Amino acid sequence: MDLTHSSAVVTGAASGLGAATAHALAARGVRVLGLDLPAQLEDIAPAPGVEYVAADVTDEALVAAALERVPTEAPLRLVVNCAGIAPARRLLSSKGVHDLATFRRTIEVNLVGTFNVLRLAAEVIARTEPDADGQRGLIVNTASVAAYEGQIGQTAYAASKGAIVGLTLPAARDLARHGIRVNTIAPGIVATPLLTALGPQVVDSLAASVPFPPRLARPDEYAQLVLMLAEHDYLNGETIRMDGALRMAPQ
Repeated sequence: MDLTHSSAVVTGAASGLGAATAHALAARGVRVLGLDLPAQLEDIAPAPGVEYVAADVTDEALVAAALERVPTEAPLRLVVNCAGIAPARRLLSSKGVHDLATFRRTIEVNLVGTFNVLRLAAEVIARTEPDADGQRGLIVNTASVAAYEGQIGQTAYAASKGAIVGLTLPAARDLARHGIRVNTIAPGIVATPLLTALGPQVVDSLAASVPFPPRLARPDEYAQLVLMLAEHDYLNGETIRMDGALRMAPQ
């Protein structure tokens, strides 16, 4: 799919995977709408080609309003769902039983938020003119290797990411008639600011658990995979692990 003279929407664009993806797309000449929470955008530095928009992905009205900002001269062709949270709670611990509110919030942000953006963006993409091959666009969701090997303390997170994996194929089949592809990336351990803040000892220990290459993934490698998915027209309905052959241990 040719992204020339097109727009993209990236959620969670203020940091980590979302920021790397927004910057990579802008560097390719794509006009990017970067969605994130207002608090995350307060001190963010301007980025060429990226228009930051304050929006909670779980809010239907805010997401719809953000999508209205896509310029008519640059149709929406790509949507990348990176927004998410990753709380850690054991089902039973010295603090008591896993609270229901945390589980609900994780599902609401990670799963419902992804679905909300997917469905509203698909409606916008479906109104655009297709290319010579009948393509209108691509939606990329973000799962995690925790969808397959959730660790101790990841029941809420793993459930939300497993649901995104399950969403991928039926969404791709559902939107095929509109010329819209749907794929999901399931990253392993990525060197996001939140993780690297844990210190070099923790980072080195995590890196040693990756078979090859024995290091953490970089956010720009996620962005590179998004661009590859956009270029590879026959990849549809797939969840691709980006994890260096890592299979997570129980803890």
